[in-house]
Amino acid sequence: MSNHYQILIIGGGTAGIMTAAQLLKQKISSSIAVIEPASTHYYQPAWTLVGAGTYDYDKTGRPMAKVIPKGAKWIKDKATAFEADKNTVVTAQNGSITYDFLVVAPGLAYDFSLVPGLGEAMDKGVVCSNYTDPKHTWDVVKNFKGGTALFTQPATPIKCGGAPQKIMYLAESYFKKSGVRSKTDVVFATAGTVIFGVKEIAETLMKVVDRKDINLRFNHKLVEVDSQNQIAWYELTKAVKIGGCVVMSNDDDENSLDETFEYNYKDVKVTVKDGRYGIHYDMLHTAPPSVAPKFVQESNLVNDAGWLDVDHETMQHLKYPNIFGLGDVAALPTAKTGAAIRKQVPIVVDNLHLLIESNHIGTMAYNGYSSCPLVTDYGKMVLAEFDYKNQFLPDPKLKNLLIFDSSKEHWRLWMLKKYGLPYLYWNKMLKGEDV
Repeated sequence: MSNHYQILIIGGGTAGIMTAAQLLKQKISSSIAVIEPASTHYYQPAWTLVGAGTYDYDKTGRPMAKVIPKGAKWIKDKATAFEADKNTVVTAQNGSITYDFLVVAPGLAYDFSLVPGLGEAMDKGVVCSNYTDPKHTWDVVKNFKGGTALFTQPATPIKCGGAPQKIMYLAESYFKKSGVRSKTDVVFATAGTVIFGVKEIAETLMKVVDRKDINLRFNHKLVEVDSQNQIAWYELTKAVKIGGCVVMSNDDDENSLDETFEYNYKDVKVTVKDGRYGIHYDMLHTAPPSVAPKFVQESNLVNDAGWLDVDHETMQHLKYPNIFGLGDVAALPTAKTGAAIRKQVPIVVDNLHLLIESNHIGTMAYNGYSSCPLVTDYGKMVLAEFDYKNQFLPDPKLKNLLIFDSSKEHWRLWMLKKYGLPYLYWNKMLKGEDV
């Protein structure tokens, strides 16, 4: 096996495969390799529907060998370190691999140590996550017999910041269907101060929350999970908006909760102890705390927060001009979604093309576009499209589907989510076609 490639790509997820496919389709390079250890490539956006019992999990995965584009070398291995000054990536089994240009797109990793107790509880009993095991989520939802159904998320960047509430809306509907809604309290606890960072979308979601009688708890930073006693522990916080649908907190609240006591708030049992606020749950859905992969964090390629340090418009690394980063690992202040990657890839490909041909990058600029398909019920969806400034930017082509206001719930958007987007993903995006 060659140990040198003109373009080396780390990651066989959406970003890595799309980049390789477009490079090959445009005949920019014939010396491309993708480092990826996994044997299966998953279409994870459908896991929300899997967790609600309305999509087949087996249809969300395909063999990695079938999605790696023809013409690219698949290195089935793990990247373990960078030697960027030597244009080298170190791998677990194949040693050092050198490159002329490097694309870093390994996605993100889960760090359960950031929320003590969550790792031991995850995907066991009544604790579930569509991010890790959507089939278990569906088991929890369909077997729920009433009580407090708690939906929450950590105060870290996560894949599609709207995902933790999508499953909540679907679960609430299923609880009605199964006859347990009347004896169920649905709670959404988040460190943010608003339901969504885009005004037009937030207005619609608040109507959904009111219609479904969901108990919203803002300023709640998840800090621990006690699975034995079924308590999710929070610090009450002040909150700031970090871009797109990722709304997080970073400051402690001035309030002091030194006493220990219990009480019921809207039929939900709460314990206050040691300055923390505990919500008792009968089922818990959350997202895992997310960070950049360890080998990225330990490199000299990251910013102070531990994410790949790239230019927000060109995705070119701020220190090494022959390195680009995109997708979930990149330090871009927008939501981490496949839709964002769809807009990032053509810019990276154009820049690589121009660097190879004329040793300079192009003028294309990424505006922070991302999209969150927010399923609000079985058969209903809102489509949030926005940029770095949280401006609502609906795709004009939606009108071709007779969707004239995607900030409102629509059954056609549900059809797009369940049928249209998976088709486009497997048959167009991963094949290097512009979508």
